[in-house]
Amino acid sequence: MTESKVIVIAGASSGIGEASAKLLAKNGNKLVLGARREGNLKEIVSQIQSNNGEAVYQVTDVTNNQQVESLVKLAITTFGRIDVMINSAGIMPHSLLKDKRIQDWDRMIDINIKGTLYGVGAVLPYMNKQKIGQIINISSVAGHYAHAGGAVYSATKWAVRAISESLREEVAQNGSNIRVTIVSPGAINTELLSSVTDPALKENYEQFYGNFGISADRVATTIQQAIDLPADAAWNEVIIRPTKQVQ
Repeated sequence: MTESKVIVIAGASSGIGEASAKLLAKNGNKLVLGARREGNLKEIVSQIQSNNGEAVYQVTDVTNNQQVESLVKLAITTFGRIDVMINSAGIMPHSLLKDKRIQDWDRMIDINIKGTLYGVGAVLPYMNKQKIGQIINISSVAGHYAHAGGAVYSATKWAVRAISESLREEVAQNGSNIRVTIVSPGAINTELLSSVTDPALKENYEQFYGNFGISADRVATTIQQAIDLPADAAWNEVIIRPTKQVQ
């Protein structure tokens, strides 16, 4: 087993965040979990601890910069360092632009883009001081192609990739061993579809995910593999799809 790491996960109460937390804790890492739903966080931490793992949590809204900063500080005060930050919070309320679901647009920008930026901003001072660490940002295959109904969601996930690549160059120029990894999942069975507010589009996506979706455990395994690489190398971007998914 590789050396134990202190790992912060924002968006840890379900889906990819939850699956990653459980796998990473099982493999001996120390977890600091943040999300809005305290009941879910309590249950995940309890399960980890019952399996002799180490985890703490703090209720965190990723659209609130101070709460994200506080989550990262919890890792420092509890475990003395931070090795990995996983920014996994995200929503996907697809809709056609003509419908002007502006509240959905704003929420996607606040969670998917600003939430990622706040996570990066919170950990970077610590990692720059350590001159080592890893930031893993969750994008999407929708960050590689756009389609009708997914304009704003794709834009936010393209933004995650742009932020991550700019960050990669920045830390490389500093001569540090801070690694930056983008994970772009395809159809993964999570609660993401619950954020779709357009009934017709939601029905279509539920059918699509029902036919093709795979477990979030697959993404968690990919994240574990990215973390396990030697410190002088990084998977800068990984796309993981169900084998039967075309786009």
